[in-house]
Amino acid sequence: MASKPPKGDPVQDAPRVTEPKHAAAGLPAIGHTLRIAQQQMGVRRTALTLLRVNQKDGFDCPGCAWPEGDHRHTAEFCENGAKAVAEEATRRRVTPEFFAAHPVADLAERSGYWLGQQGRLTHPMYLPEGAEHYEPVGWERALDIIAEEMTALASPDEAVFYTSGRTSNEAAFLYQLFARELGTNNLPDCSNLCHESSGSALTETIGIGKGSVLLEDLYQADLIIVAGQNPGTNHPRMLSALEKAKAGGAKIISVNPLPEAGLERFKNPQTPQGMLKGAALTDLFLQIRIGGDQALFRLLNKLVLETEGAVDEEFVREHTHGFEEFAETARAADWHETLTATGLTREKIDEALRMVLASRRTIVCWAMGLTQHKHSVPTIREIVNFLLLRGNIGRPGAGVCPVRGHSNVQGDRTMGIFERPAPAFLDALEKEFGFAPPREHGYDVVRAIRALRDGEAKVFFAMGGNFVSASPDTEVTEAAMRRARLTVHVSTKLNRSHTVTGARALILPTLGRTERDLQDGGEQSVTVEDSMGMVHASRGRLEPASPHLLSEPSIVCRLARRVLGTDSRVPWEEFERDYSAVRERIARVIPGFEDFNERVARPGGFALPHAPRDERRFPTATGKANFTAAPVEYPELPEGRLLLQTLRSHDQYNTTIYGLDDRYRGIRNGRRVVLVNPEDARALGVSDGSHVDLVGEWKDGVERRAPGFRVVHYPTARGCAAAYYPETNVLVPLDATADTSNTPASKSVVVRLEQSTTG
Repeated sequence: MASKPPKGDPVQDAPRVTEPKHAAAGLPAIGHTLRIAQQQMGVRRTALTLLRVNQKDGFDCPGCAWPEGDHRHTAEFCENGAKAVAEEATRRRVTPEFFAAHPVADLAERSGYWLGQQGRLTHPMYLPEGAEHYEPVGWERALDIIAEEMTALASPDEAVFYTSGRTSNEAAFLYQLFARELGTNNLPDCSNLCHESSGSALTETIGIGKGSVLLEDLYQADLIIVAGQNPGTNHPRMLSALEKAKAGGAKIISVNPLPEAGLERFKNPQTPQGMLKGAALTDLFLQIRIGGDQALFRLLNKLVLETEGAVDEEFVREHTHGFEEFAETARAADWHETLTATGLTREKIDEALRMVLASRRTIVCWAMGLTQHKHSVPTIREIVNFLLLRGNIGRPGAGVCPVRGHSNVQGDRTMGIFERPAPAFLDALEKEFGFAPPREHGYDVVRAIRALRDGEAKVFFAMGGNFVSASPDTEVTEAAMRRARLTVHVSTKLNRSHTVTGARALILPTLGRTERDLQDGGEQSVTVEDSMGMVHASRGRLEPASPHLLSEPSIVCRLARRVLGTDSRVPWEEFERDYSAVRERIARVIPGFEDFNERVARPGGFALPHAPRDERRFPTATGKANFTAAPVEYPELPEGRLLLQTLRSHDQYNTTIYGLDDRYRGIRNGRRVVLVNPEDARALGVSDGSHVDLVGEWKDGVERRAPGFRVVHYPTARGCAAAYYPETNVLVPLDATADTSNTPASKSVVVRLEQSTTG
């Protein structure tokens, strides 16, 4: 039987700390999965639901975007995927009576954990101007309120349309279509906060802003480099792929400021041997200083250039551009500067070089540890240089592998959720739907926050997500949101963004991935695209959490009819009735989706074309893969300061907090902890167990403070510290962003530690 949600926020002022683990998954993962699932869903619902996750005739996990192979296990899910499913399929409900009992001011004081534990939203809720409580509202009135505000805007560019990575392809296509027919490209999304740097770097260098490998490539690789990523928590099913790659002879180098249990040893719960002993994954651990990755790959490139026969000269000659300028820059790489930037020893780098030279087929995987720095884009370009040198793009077992986070974040971008759309995409929309979409670029996340702050945007509409908690500079973001005339959130569950509102606010409850979607045209399926460009169907089977829920496509279609009226040439009613009609239009607008309905009906779906991977053809401005040359950058650390990276706990997915433990790092019953190298802690005079305030330092001189963090002596790289977000997003300046991509620099925040008065 499912349990009731907590009535009060748990006390977190005394986290319990033990030694970090050195292996991931195994029996503890199974036990934790079943316990959480039973608490949220009960025994029978757990069995019915989890056995459908990621199955070819089931629903796509609402967690990460890691792909599934052609062969599926009966239990094709990981611990954190099960948590995501359990929280969506929970028996707990947030009803109008809940909102009547809790004023918004009370909800704003609650933790994200407590809010999320309350359960599924059941009714559309409205916060009138000046009111203290949300109140129930009918769908017709809710949509009328939005239409009133949108039609009263002086310009469509005063509206912002945010998208979360949970949104399906069909909903995302309709959403961007509505925004552009309205007349704006203000379509920020969660990619702006995570892999925008990857897309920017890859589009310039190989001509497509996506990874170039499929799952099978990992199994054929000789060497896999995992940089700035913690798959044991963020993409646990990736560990199975790494285990299989190791069994096939691959070597693994992990590059990270913290040792992570999942990359040390994986205890595969699918096999008896895995449960008992597990498999060691990492052959070489490079414990790099935060932000030193560009310097590392630059020096490796220099050393490859200096090694006779190491460069794939035929590939470089036939398929690349800019080699000479790159080579001149790379040859100037300096050992002393590299050791300073990386904190590594010469012996470790030499060992890495030997592994690189021994590999015929190399893959580099990365995530937020590389994408959220000022110099993230040149860092990823340097990785592309590294792969191009030895011909490691466009052949089996080799390539770039940016590992996306949320389950359809890549698909949403493919569908046109982008503030800077390509002219060819807009041309195709215009030809298909008969209206002229706007050509001026819109707001990304950071620019949207500035626009709200400055009164240039007045309506904020979010298709999923938790924008306030995901965004940087928490106090600035919250003040900006409160300046809006109207904030609207399409959500399955309660989160902090519902408590930080404009003058008026709406919460629109929607179906989850696990739930049956029945429209006038019959039962519907949606589609998603995983991190490797595979598109497949997702079909929920559970009865909706409430009869008052609408699907995301339905919400968009009904809102579009309200706002655009009879002048719209888009058949919104038809699209709401039958999602296959949406897919027919997608097939005519977006290359690679030809015969969409027929191909996605096949078990497992289909792979989107990828010219560099499939043909060694590079659709760049030069028509070739581009080597690039840029100065080496790395964060400089003032005396007595630490370089902080924000990260997730194991009981967390993005901004969703499932629990208060991080068992792989040995932390339980609390999230306000800061991980500090013991030698740094001693030099700074902070003991293990003491409480400090984290105070950010940036060039604007504004004091940004996160109070009351328990110091944990932890084997981080020297000079580096780590703490969980969203609690530490308050320390990330809005204007501290990556060059080119404008992604918040959440992985390299200069902080000082001050004795806390709140601990």
